[in-house]
Amino acid sequence: MRRLLLIVLLLAAGLAAAAHAYHASIMDVRYNAPKQQLEVALKVFTDDFEKALSAGQPRPISFEESPKPQVTTLITALLTRSVAFGTRPGEALPLKFIGFQKESDAHWLYFSIKLAKPVNGIYLRHRLLLDTFADEMNIVNVEAAGKKQSALFRDGEDSQKLMW
Repeated sequence: MRRLLLIVLLLAAGLAAAAHAYHASIMDVRYNAPKQQLEVALKVFTDDFEKALSAGQPRPISFEESPKPQVTTLITALLTRSVAFGTRPGEALPLKFIGFQKESDAHWLYFSIKLAKPVNGIYLRHRLLLDTFADEMNIVNVEAAGKKQSALFRDGEDSQKLMW
């Protein structure tokens, strides 16, 4: 009995160590002034993002096994609900999803936001995965007008104005 308990404890410890200890995303935003658009690359842990994509679905969603059109539709919908760029508070400019790419235990998601005119800052609401993981931290790096800055978005602090 003791041996069985020891094996169960060791297996449980191994499974806990296999999961990552934090929940985070990294978003790189580049302001392309000549094209008047924001170009965005967003890195998410695959397992965390698949969990969010699977919410409300009849079967779990997988980047590898689910049909790509279905995954693309779900990603676009989740991004539209969770991330909003605007030139004034509360605005949500249309997002154009470009695609995704696997990198080890993560995926990069690519999208752009067209701007109507040149800007010197944006409003960003970033709630990605905050409803799925209470400890989620979304790091945003912005490069615009030769300047670089970073911001942190988390529960209770999901909207910021970023100026350049």
